[in-house]
Amino acid sequence: MTLHGILIVIYAAGLLALGLFVSRRVTSTKAFFVAGRRLTPLLVFSTVLAANIGAGSTVGATGIGYRDGLSAWWWNGSAAIGSLLLAFWIGPRVWKQATAQGFLTTGDLLEHHFGRSVRAAVSSLIWVASLSILAGQLIGIAWILNVVMGLPKWAGCLIGGGLMTTYFAAGGLLGSVWVNLVQLVVLLGGFVVAVPYAIGHVGGLDTLLTAADASGRGQFWNGTSSLAFIVLLVPSFFSSPGLLQKAFGAQDARAVRLGIGANAIVLLVFAFVPALLGMAARMLHPSLSPELALPTLLAHDLPAGFGSILLAAVFSAEVSTADAVLFMLSTSLSQDLYRRFVRPNASDAQVLGVARVSAVAGGALGILMALVMPSIVGALSFFYAMIGATLFVPVLVALHARTDRRMEVTYSIAAGASAVIVRFFNGTPTGSLFTPATTGLVVAVGVFGFATALRWGLATRE
Repeated sequence: MTLHGILIVIYAAGLLALGLFVSRRVTSTKAFFVAGRRLTPLLVFSTVLAANIGAGSTVGATGIGYRDGLSAWWWNGSAAIGSLLLAFWIGPRVWKQATAQGFLTTGDLLEHHFGRSVRAAVSSLIWVASLSILAGQLIGIAWILNVVMGLPKWAGCLIGGGLMTTYFAAGGLLGSVWVNLVQLVVLLGGFVVAVPYAIGHVGGLDTLLTAADASGRGQFWNGTSSLAFIVLLVPSFFSSPGLLQKAFGAQDARAVRLGIGANAIVLLVFAFVPALLGMAARMLHPSLSPELALPTLLAHDLPAGFGSILLAAVFSAEVSTADAVLFMLSTSLSQDLYRRFVRPNASDAQVLGVARVSAVAGGALGILMALVMPSIVGALSFFYAMIGATLFVPVLVALHARTDRRMEVTYSIAAGASAVIVRFFNGTPTGSLFTPATTGLVVAVGVFGFATALRWGLATRE
């Protein structure tokens, strides 16, 4: 086994040991779902940032940089803009309601404002859609293990899925935040050391940008493609159930603002990293499959020690984002569906047991989906599109509407989700702005507005 492989194995074993150690403190659903609402600004920052820098933000975004150049910034940059909105607008309001009402999941918030049917519909849709983002993270892990160890895709998916399922199913959010803190230190430290070396390896930043300009990949704004990233990612990053629930776990509103706000600032800077690395990989390896650009660059073009550190960091990022998805899957199935619809009088221990079984089941289904999904970005795009279509309107209405809007919200969710599914399976022409995300978001907002206007018109006639 190579040095890269040895370090990744040691690192994975350490993460597993830490997650299992912390799990001994998790004995209730409150600890599992919201970490007992004890997350400090540092822990909120680390667990949100670690969740946001995953396969799409590293391997996937580097592939976009390899293909399109500097405009790949808008993948992570759009996530940063959404995070700023979450930190200073949505997050503190959600935390206040969650603390006052005892909410453990986004489903609790939705039912409080819109009733059981909306909770059931959104929870079911997001549960299915979440499997695609989990698959995307596992594909990223598989590509790393393929380049480093020569493992086939199926083996990489099994190894990555087994690791993150084991430590998350044991410890929930409390276990994840401590594992995420370690992952974040390794991730950011690895990039600080390795990115300047990679740029120097191709002759410096000026050489890199000159080559990109000559090839047409030096533009920061790429028109339709950049705008599509904004529409896809900004709404998702302030209405995602996993991120909202991490806000639920904060010790106070200040921790939400500081932790998630600091995460946004780091993302704004980090967004340049995969774009530049993708451009460097293009100069050194002009005939790669784009999503192999990052692991190939780290494994073959950096000194063994530096490359190993950053490969472990990227591996860490994939695992941390995967456990954030398991968080959504397990809490949605156990709290939003099992406790609310199947067994309302279930004990705390029974719900906790279902949450852990749900995490294992979700991990297994994610592995199966990863085996058939062709790319990271394709897998993630379906999830983000569905988040925007089904949660953008309900979250905003829940926090700001002063009258009952459950009928309008129900129509919005049904129409938005249907539009995403139809558009996704019909395909989107290259360069078109009318992606599944754009179509779903526009339809969801339009139907809500139409239903609101219709209701107002009928009311004024009476």
